Amino acid sequence: MEKAKRIFSIDIFRALTMLLMIFVNDLWTLKNVPLWLEHAEANQDFLGLSDVIFPCFLFILGMAIPFAIKNRIAKGDTPLQLVKHIITRSIALLIMGVFTVNVPEINAEATGMSSEVFQILMVFGFFLIWNVYPKTDAIKSKIFLGLRIIGVLILLRLAYIFKAGTTDNLIGMTPQWWGILGLIGWTYLTAAIIYLFTYQKTSLLVSSFLFFNLLTIAGHAGLLQKIWAGGPSDWILANGTFFAFAFAGILASILLEQFSKLENQYQSIGRYLLFGIVLIILGFIARNFFIISKIQATPTWVFLCSGIAFIFFAIIYFLVDVKGKSDWFSSIKTAGTSTLTCYLIPYWYYSIAELSGITLPDFLTDGIVGLIKSLIYAFIVIGITALLGKLNVKLKI
Repeated sequence: MEKAKRIFSIDIFRALTMLLMIFVNDLWTLKNVPLWLEHAEANQDFLGLSDVIFPCFLFILGMAIPFAIKNRIAKGDTPLQLVKHIITRSIALLIMGVFTVNVPEINAEATGMSSEVFQILMVFGFFLIWNVYPKTDAIKSKIFLGLRIIGVLILLRLAYIFKAGTTDNLIGMTPQWWGILGLIGWTYLTAAIIYLFTYQKTSLLVSSFLFFNLLTIAGHAGLLQKIWAGGPSDWILANGTFFAFAFAGILASILLEQFSKLENQYQSIGRYLLFGIVLIILGFIARNFFIISKIQATPTWVFLCSGIAFIFFAIIYFLVDVKGKSDWFSSIKTAGTSTLTCYLIPYWYYSIAELSGITLPDFLTDGIVGLIKSLIYAFIVIGITALLGKLNVKLKI
């Protein structure tokens, strides 16, 4: 199989998504934040910017899967090697997801450690285990292996001492909702495995996209409960919601391959925009039956966010791959290639800031000035990620 051509707009899309994710994740530090920037409440029929970012990340995760798998096949990887690679990456994400989702519930007294210290050690363990160590001589390789073992021991110790709940009802770590990284892990595992064994059958990939969307609808319409009375409300994770986003991305990659054959690239952009508009229209139709809700993972949310992702990618593809304006995004490109590092740095920042006792003046956390502060903070995190990369500190799973 020929190696897939790199599509730079995918990296830029991922970088922009990460920039926005860091930005909105910092909104909790502000006052008087506009409603349209925040997450909607569970029963609120509303779509805030914060509700769109995670679906866009899963969409671009799906877009990247065909390129990654085809490139590994071109290098000679067997299906068994690819399955091992996919499972290994997924387990790493699930482990990090379980740790990060439990930290807010920590009982510091019972654990014998504050949540801030716990988070610092936790992320330090992640870096020791999953850092990209340079290929070198045997002695240094043993040192790097030793660092990985230390990281494993740190995480095992943290998991052992962790306690949540009240003094009368202490519990250890539980998966809960798996956390953002865990959800990414399950989504990647499912989408990548399905793609690996069906990529030569486009009809099966399209069927998978339709299946997960229909399963989401069936779950919210109560059809699954009618089929299995007394059964679980979710037959699979969120009844396929997250997988639907990933397969929207996979479908986008399939379309990209088809569109690349067109002589007029503007036709490609137009068809992407059309596909996005169709999904948004389906979202408004679905709104007659289901509210827009990220927390409830409604079909309306899925259709609207998938459509937005298609349109967003069309714009980026036009600027980056058609017009060659990738240099416009040079200041954030690290967020598209060192995404996991970028995501975890704030865990250190917030913990260190809390332990130091240093707080920002009120005017820097209020209204428009506060929003500018959070945006600058997001750029600083990306800058720190780039600096760490130059020091050979970069997470990769």
